[in-house]
Amino acid sequence: MAGLTEEVASKSQQTAAAVVDALVGHEAPAPEASAQIRSHFEKYASSTSPEGVKLMSQVDFIEAITPPPDSVAAAYHKIPREQYGILFLVADRSQKGQITVQDYAFFENLLSKPDAEYEIAFRLFDRGGTGVVNFNDFIQLYKENKSADALPFDWSSSWASLYLGGQKTRRELTYAQFSQMLRGVQGERVRQAFLHFDKKSTGYITPAEFEEIIVKTQKHKLSDHLLENLHTLCNVGLSSKISYAHVRAFQNLMREIDLVEVIVRKAISKSKDGNITRADFINEAAQTSRWGTFTPMEADVLFHFASLDNQTGRLSIQDFAKVVDPSWKPSERLSSDKTAAVISSGPKPLQAILKSAYNFGLGAIAGAFGATMVYPIDLVKTRMQNQRVTVVGERLYLNSIDCAKKVIKNEGFTGLYRGLGPQLVGVAPEKAIKLTVNDIIRNYAKGTGPDGKGISVPWELIAGGTAGGCQVIFTK
Repeated sequence: MAGLTEEVASKSQQTAAAVVDALVGHEAPAPEASAQIRSHFEKYASSTSPEGVKLMSQVDFIEAITPPPDSVAAAYHKIPREQYGILFLVADRSQKGQITVQDYAFFENLLSKPDAEYEIAFRLFDRGGTGVVNFNDFIQLYKENKSADALPFDWSSSWASLYLGGQKTRRELTYAQFSQMLRGVQGERVRQAFLHFDKKSTGYITPAEFEEIIVKTQKHKLSDHLLENLHTLCNVGLSSKISYAHVRAFQNLMREIDLVEVIVRKAISKSKDGNITRADFINEAAQTSRWGTFTPMEADVLFHFASLDNQTGRLSIQDFAKVVDPSWKPSERLSSDKTAAVISSGPKPLQAILKSAYNFGLGAIAGAFGATMVYPIDLVKTRMQNQRVTVVGERLYLNSIDCAKKVIKNEGFTGLYRGLGPQLVGVAPEKAIKLTVNDIIRNYAKGTGPDGKGISVPWELIAGGTAGGCQVIFTK
């Protein structure tokens, strides 16, 4: 049952977005309601007819086809829940304000069609059920469902006249003609909105005006990352405003976003480190498409939004996901990062042993190198301390420099390193243990510092004291 709810909710969400975005009904035989659909209908139907037939109101219908507010599939900050009610006009074929299980099965069957977005929109506007959309019905329904703050749109424009005819030659649209007009209306809405804000015909609008256009025309198609950073599009060019060319580049990019993802994945699969540059994307796009789908400006727009959190110029699939995936949310990113951190920091015995051995080896090398460098000084110090005066007034070595000279003169330069072997046997392990213990404790205490990254002073003292204690125990 839960699976059906999620499936219906997902399909309804996609269809509601398309219908509300563009702002359907001739009758068709109702399909037989399956037991699963009937059970789902009865779960939400709240009223019963005098004949004992379960009926579903518009409120019940919205409850049945929308995901729960706390569901991952919910996107009510992009598509208000009440806007799903427009789909009830399609399900309510008899226009009685309530639907039967057969009506609900008909609607569910409609959602399963590959062209559901277009067919449902067509049924909304085909009020008479004649199989064609009448201009007057079309305009009336459009005005009824247009929000008060909607951007203006002129259905008498030259573009609209190409589909609907002129004022004296209005014509009805078949399903195929209506669908084709619906596909192009998005671009025309953006064009007219740009002209609405660019009253002086400068070819530029402000970032805030661009953001309003996109939010009111295709908010449901964009990720939260894009919605939060729309105003930064002006940074792609040299002006503080946004040109129509940049608006069109953004529009084209969003229209071909599925192809963008395909190209990105292909390019990344060929990269050794899983990252690609703008040039890699352009090259892969040229190989993937026959006529060169993306312009340089469109590539600039893509990489601008994908690189807002990564300024290296080499982007990963995670960077592009913020642009191509409309369901991407910052919270999901943080959650996945934490999960990855837990997985990567999980217990891996072999890896821990190898790392400890590696650190121990480095400590031994460092200790041996240090002991080798200072050994001549230790040798001179020891000989100066051990010299005995056999005759009063006679000394074997006058001072440290004299001692070093006599050692080199009598024993050669290698005499300064006589007895180094036993010294290394003792020093190398003790230094290795000291450094290894210090690293282990510091890694354990990482994140306890004031900035949340380093370690606190008490842990610094514990690390140093423990490391020194282990060194003393080993040497004794």
